[in-house]
Amino acid sequence: MSLLLAVDTSTQWTGLALYDGARVLGEMTWMTRGHHTVETAPAIQRLLEQSGARMEQIDCFAAALGPGSFTSLRIGLALVKGMALTLRKPVIGIPTLDFLAEALPVQEFPLAAVLQAGRGRLALVWYRAVKGRWKAQGEPQIITAAALAEQIQEPTLVAGELTPEERELLQRKRGNLLLASPALSTRRPSFLAELAWERFQAGRVDDPVSLAPIYLHVGEVIPS
Repeated sequence: MSLLLAVDTSTQWTGLALYDGARVLGEMTWMTRGHHTVETAPAIQRLLEQSGARMEQIDCFAAALGPGSFTSLRIGLALVKGMALTLRKPVIGIPTLDFLAEALPVQEFPLAAVLQAGRGRLALVWYRAVKGRWKAQGEPQIITAAALAEQIQEPTLVAGELTPEERELLQRKRGNLLLASPALSTRRPSFLAELAWERFQAGRVDDPVSLAPIYLHVGEVIPS
């Protein structure tokens, strides 16, 4: 049985999943509040113990690439690379908002997937349905919740990591803006694992040395 370990440290919301291609053997999601360095590795060990697995049984490692926090992304990717290189196993990087989108029902109208980018800003990627799956349309961008609300002129699903104040602001945009529930907006590391598993089975792995996070400059913000 092959096992894949997925790690998401894109923002304060951190996630882990252990996957074997047929089952999610274990999954954890929590708010770390900036303690990625001291919390992530012990959490991985707990996940393995609770799932009855050992680190030596992992055949592939997956990491969320961002966008997200510079520090947390660097910590998570360094941890994943270290495990992969130590065990001589492949590593696969997946853009963070891709696996958020993967968990959402596919619609005919567009999806705006977001996560926290710091300083009251959001990282945003637009998606459209292509052959029954959400596909990114262009590169990530930095935006405020107010600017996003003003951009939306057609029925659009908005999902992702939002503060209570940002959710309230977006909910006031009635009509075209369809706001996903908090549960549907939570990044599930099991979907990171599934996307990485597809690539693992196809032999499309990344170079652990050159694999790098997706960083955005918060100064390049679309004004509200």
